[in-house]
Amino acid sequence: MNNKFIRGAVGFAAVSAITLSGGMAFAKDAISIAVPSFLTGGAAGPFGIPAMNGAKMVADAINAGKLPAPYNTKGFGGASATIIPLDEGGGATKQVAEYRNLVEKRNVDAVVGYISSGNCQALAPVAEELKQFTIFATCGTPRIFEEAARKYVFRTMGHATADNVAAAMYVKEKYPNLKGYTGINQNYAWGQDSWRDFDLTLKQIMPGSSPSDKTQFPKIFAGQYGSEISAMSLDKAELIHTSFWGGDLEAFIFQGNARGLFKKKIGVFTVGGTAAYRLGKKLPNGLVLGARGPYGILVRDRDTALNNWFVSTYKNLYGTYPSGPAYQYGQAILATKIAYDKAGSDATNEQLADALRGATFESFSTTIEMKLGNGHQAITENGYGITEYDAENGENVVKDVKFYPASCVLPPEGQNSVDWIKGGMKGAKC
Repeated sequence: MNNKFIRGAVGFAAVSAITLSGGMAFAKDAISIAVPSFLTGGAAGPFGIPAMNGAKMVADAINAGKLPAPYNTKGFGGASATIIPLDEGGGATKQVAEYRNLVEKRNVDAVVGYISSGNCQALAPVAEELKQFTIFATCGTPRIFEEAARKYVFRTMGHATADNVAAAMYVKEKYPNLKGYTGINQNYAWGQDSWRDFDLTLKQIMPGSSPSDKTQFPKIFAGQYGSEISAMSLDKAELIHTSFWGGDLEAFIFQGNARGLFKKKIGVFTVGGTAAYRLGKKLPNGLVLGARGPYGILVRDRDTALNNWFVSTYKNLYGTYPSGPAYQYGQAILATKIAYDKAGSDATNEQLADALRGATFESFSTTIEMKLGNGHQAITENGYGITEYDAENGENVVKDVKFYPASCVLPPEGQNSVDWIKGGMKGAKC
């Protein structure tokens, strides 16, 4: 029996005794799921709020038993879930303190969310120390599962290596005569890893091209990029790679547009999909646009019951199409249901982890395989397309979309991403 079923003042769980063959167990009627996301600051509007919307929408549908099959049973192992929204802002130290409070004082049943790679890196060892079932919904750094084994921590989407290997492969196909490239990425784990993997992959697959010695690493959430834009405008490199996200992404697009940067250079935006529905005509045509996997604008027209439900329900509720973060948080909540449905509403953290480890399941836009990190790290395909404004329908679209299978853009189990790329990506099946 889960020793956290008895709640205090913040209690959410009502318990009922049921007799099972072999003895007595206590099935919970309700569980609590803490969902951290950026709810304030520059990352909230483009990223954090859509993520929270996706989580709440899916949790509400699960509670009501209104998801399409095979997820149309009510609840999480039969229990109704209360979502506890939390602001991810404030930095890693604050998030670690808040996480401890969630587990040790508020006794939440599961923690599902997080966007920032820096936060996830800081939180993974804490979750293991506290033995708390935790699903990272978005954060991208590959280091989380490559630098240490995890028992209680999972991530239900691919990591940054897939984003950047796929980007490099798409660049090779679309711009085979590329001679030089540069980048602007935030100066922390996410930005550093993203540039590293893109650069290393291009060196492997396009040895005739070379990186600039003037790549830019501004502080996260800097917001002003005048000097960086000037430097890149003068650089001979024909292509600019960026993993900017949230407010930084939109600020860079606005400021770059004003300086004509994207008319001079090819832009590769690995997280650009979050801007597709928000910016309208302000999003430049001709960008190489990614969504960190099969999400958002890249998969809006995928014709499956789950995706059709997700797109139409989100549009009806929030007045816009779902971007990548909504999909990513939605599928993390779905994975929580899958774990509870298998392990039971009274499951311990260990039982929930056992239930999700190594699972394969259909999500809203793709198949999720928990295949890396000893079954804790998901793999999916990853793709890119070219932006174009559709004047007739008044919206941005992507053309020439191509997806690369997970076996092509992620290392095999047990291999470090950097070593795999440097070694020529042996075993890649493209």
